[in-house]
Amino acid sequence: MEPPKEQQNTPEKSISDAPATISSAFPPSGCCTNCGGPTISEAPPPLASFPEMSPPPNYRPIRAPAINLPHNSQAIILSPVPHAEQVPVVSPPYHFQSPVKRIHSPDDIRRFHESASCKNFLGFVVSLSESIRGFKISDPCHISPTVAAIVSILETLLQWIDEIPPAQQSARYGNVSVRSWHERLRERGESLILEFLPEEFKESVIEIVPYFFDSFGNSSRIDYGTGHETNFAAWLYCLARMGIVKEEDYHGLVARVFVKYLELMRKLQMVYCLEPAGSHGVWGLDDYHFLPFIFGSSQLIDHKYMKPKSIHNDDILENFSSEYMYLSCIAFVKKVKKGLFAEHSPLLDDISGVPNWKKVNSGLLKMYRVEVLEKVPIMQHFLFGWLIKWEE
Repeated sequence: MEPPKEQQNTPEKSISDAPATISSAFPPSGCCTNCGGPTISEAPPPLASFPEMSPPPNYRPIRAPAINLPHNSQAIILSPVPHAEQVPVVSPPYHFQSPVKRIHSPDDIRRFHESASCKNFLGFVVSLSESIRGFKISDPCHISPTVAAIVSILETLLQWIDEIPPAQQSARYGNVSVRSWHERLRERGESLILEFLPEEFKESVIEIVPYFFDSFGNSSRIDYGTGHETNFAAWLYCLARMGIVKEEDYHGLVARVFVKYLELMRKLQMVYCLEPAGSHGVWGLDDYHFLPFIFGSSQLIDHKYMKPKSIHNDDILENFSSEYMYLSCIAFVKKVKKGLFAEHSPLLDDISGVPNWKKVNSGLLKMYRVEVLEKVPIMQHFLFGWLIKWEE
């Protein structure tokens, strides 16, 4: 009997010499079991590996096969779509207080999400989203003195960046000059807010200023993320709770205030090289933001020509990113990240396969609740006072 020969075959040869029973037992989906070529027949249904599990719902916010879904995608899919809520306006006597952190564990997150404060805050975000539906950024909108004052404050903060140039350093992230910018914010920020507050709400600065200061990143870690963005939304929500911002201002809050805030944060991120705070990496929508994707998708609902897949058209991005926040965010991602879009932003690439913007918007609202408002590492820094109550 001839002794066995040394295994000198290449991997390709070994695979081709494998018994035919293996390939026929586990044929590739959509391939011929004999030659391995593509077929036109439908793939067989997946094996019922987990018979005890109920089948997934018909609608998935990300196209199937959604290989790039976050790890807790099932929680996003099964959660209800948030709805708009009217913000309850406080009445005297007022009991403003210095806000404090309350969330330290998943149990605290559960308690927060069962509270009226969370539901109403999320309802406020939905109301902002609905207020911009079908509108371009440049479309006329009601601009109250309060909205104009907030835009002016943000323009002042933009000017400070020009006055405080970045330091020369070799580190990729975290230019230390941003600490000088934050120091100036702490010195002058309260007086800027006091300029537009009505006399009866001057004492509210003890409660609302901390939200404002936390809206522009962390000066110690020199980072910025969706938690800081949520603080800015919470600051606007506090103004709505006091009746300083009214429902007719919501369109202006998004089209003027939030657009200016986004411009400010983009400049801070680029000039001072802010590090993404708690970034999901390629699993997230963006290294820094979430809300402009929500507001931007609402802008495009029922648009006659632009669909979610239009983000892959560079001509559309170039010509319309100044009018639509979603396209602006996509253009920014493509500007700062190199390589194939599907590789560095796979979730955004998957979302482009959703058939219409209404489904994109509702899916992003659900995702914001699960991926931001239900995350302890993000919400452990959130503050609670009298306007946003912590309910025991």
